[in-house]
Amino acid sequence: MKSQNKSFLNKELLIEVVKTSFIKLRPDLLIKNPVIFIVAIGATLTTITVITGLIKDSFSIFNLQIAIWLWITVLFANFSESIAEGRGKAQAQSLKANRSQTKARRLKEGKEYIISAENLKRDDIVVCETGDIIPSDGEIIEGIATVDESAITGESAPVIRESGGDRNAVTGGTKVLSDKIIVKITSDAGNTFIDRMIALVEGAKRQKTPNEIALTILLSGLSIVFILAVVTLPAFFGYSLHASGLPQSDNLSLPVLIALLVCLIPTTIGGLLSAIGISGMDRLMKRNVIATSGRAIEAAGDVDVLLLDKTGTITLGNRMATDFIPADGISVNEIVNAAQLSSLSDETPEGRSVVILAKEKFNIRGRDLGKMEAEFIPFTAQTRMSGVDITIDGKVQRIRKGSVNAIRSFVYNNNGFFPENIEEKANELAQQGSTPLIVAIDSQVLGIIHLKDIVKGGIKERFAQLRKMGIKTVMITGDNPLTAAAIAAEAGVDDFLAEAKPEDKLRKIREEQANGRLVGMIGDGTNDAPALAQSDVGIAMSSGTQAAREAGNMVDLDSNPTKLIEVVEVGKQLLMTRGALTTFSIANDVAKYFAIIPAIAVSLYAGPSGKGALSVLNIMRLSSPENAILSAIIFNALIIIFLIPLALKGVKYRAESPSKSLLRNLCIYGFGGIVTPFICIKMIDLLLNIF
Repeated sequence: MKSQNKSFLNKELLIEVVKTSFIKLRPDLLIKNPVIFIVAIGATLTTITVITGLIKDSFSIFNLQIAIWLWITVLFANFSESIAEGRGKAQAQSLKANRSQTKARRLKEGKEYIISAENLKRDDIVVCETGDIIPSDGEIIEGIATVDESAITGESAPVIRESGGDRNAVTGGTKVLSDKIIVKITSDAGNTFIDRMIALVEGAKRQKTPNEIALTILLSGLSIVFILAVVTLPAFFGYSLHASGLPQSDNLSLPVLIALLVCLIPTTIGGLLSAIGISGMDRLMKRNVIATSGRAIEAAGDVDVLLLDKTGTITLGNRMATDFIPADGISVNEIVNAAQLSSLSDETPEGRSVVILAKEKFNIRGRDLGKMEAEFIPFTAQTRMSGVDITIDGKVQRIRKGSVNAIRSFVYNNNGFFPENIEEKANELAQQGSTPLIVAIDSQVLGIIHLKDIVKGGIKERFAQLRKMGIKTVMITGDNPLTAAAIAAEAGVDDFLAEAKPEDKLRKIREEQANGRLVGMIGDGTNDAPALAQSDVGIAMSSGTQAAREAGNMVDLDSNPTKLIEVVEVGKQLLMTRGALTTFSIANDVAKYFAIIPAIAVSLYAGPSGKGALSVLNIMRLSSPENAILSAIIFNALIIIFLIPLALKGVKYRAESPSKSLLRNLCIYGFGGIVTPFICIKMIDLLLNIF
């Protein structure tokens, strides 16, 4: 599903978000965020103080301003969470629009019954033909069809789904474009893949991750410490007022104490914490990956080891012809000509690549096969070769290409011999991870077609980036160790597992986890399900089996095996963003402390000049205690709204070591968190003096 890029200033979205921000003022919703709940309690007490003062004819515009800005702080915190949820709901609406109320053709005892898709149950059998909407999630048990999955992937290109193998899973709401399939339903109504996607992107089922819970407990603990500190201030101020000869009526009022508390507790990260988590899921959605929980995204950010299948992930997936190597006494044109003729009927990717290479590199194009009376010999797993029999000037020539053993037998059966240098070259190519195909005419060997499993462009650089981040890459392949070693060296992976079976993958994951590492892997088949379930981050491809999708904690709608690397980057960006904004928030509190406390204590122990000994700490030279408090409380509210875009977009990700990222973010967000309040509070103070 392609993410719906609703603008931050989209009118419809903002109206809905503002409305939701007020709805979230309900105490049962606010209490889920303890820090903002404390602010809401403070805003309520300040409001009561203002109303009481109005009734007693002691109304204070200063107290009213504090109350207003406290409520604005709560609303801005709600706004940050609501706008993150609102973007998810916009995505959910597009899913709901694509999901229609369809009828199902249930097959029972050989007869079809038309029922509502909502009435389908697990293990029901349904029939789907051209033009039908697949009524629910299931597995094809008979037939093959092209399916339009744009409702969930956003891609218009149809895909092939067929019974057996790893591409038998179909998703409810997708459309059959051709042929007929019989599907066994694997999900109950209301629990289909799209239903779960809608619930996830709306945020209705988003649970706080362990890291979020731990951080919430930490922020709550800090808030309790500041509450205790603020509660003791009136006693200290009362003593100081008495020692200074000032009246006790000058002691700190309840609104001032509340404003001070709100400025000192970590309201910034408290207001942005949920938005950071939700936006992490949103950024993953933009890459067409559905995470079943925020925990999975966080785990991706902490992954130490990535297990990647060779075929389709590290390599293009099909061996391609890269060169023609003639035997002694044979010209290049002879082998190229024979290789292309023997491949014309070979519909395998390897066969087509031979034809393409001959055409592009040697300009050998179409020819009149009718005059040659060509009889094509298709490739089979038994013969392990393909070819063509042609007749030139009444003489039949049998041209073959195939494996070393197959062509050796073919040549020997025609009373020929197999050159020793060709045998040696073929073995050399095999040791390099390539596949040699031998070309022969009757009893004569013409040479070798060099087939190579092509490593994807740029993949080596990406693995180098992962290595900088401290992530170990392990290639998994069914190839023999020699071939696996050659591909691993070319791709630049850290390790490889050759001749791997499903149980080998599972064992490898458990070994790495036993060493204290977090493991991520990607798979699509039923045989991958145990490993996907065992791994800390298991990405199942949407094109894969239902078992794989159920076992993983993420689903890649594009079925792109390299997506695992992007998922890791999103996870790391989420953790970096949360850490950076937490650092900024706590640094803010330190700065606000030095801004407010000296300003409100400037009159204590005052001398003839009206300034006390504590005035030396008022380094910001704020104009008055009232302005100091108002400036700080206004800044405290506005900084949340200014940081929302950063929380949603995330801190810029760089492929580097964690220690380097930590040092840079401490410098930027730690130092910035201290300096920013000093500058902004002073500017607000100047504006308050003007207006």
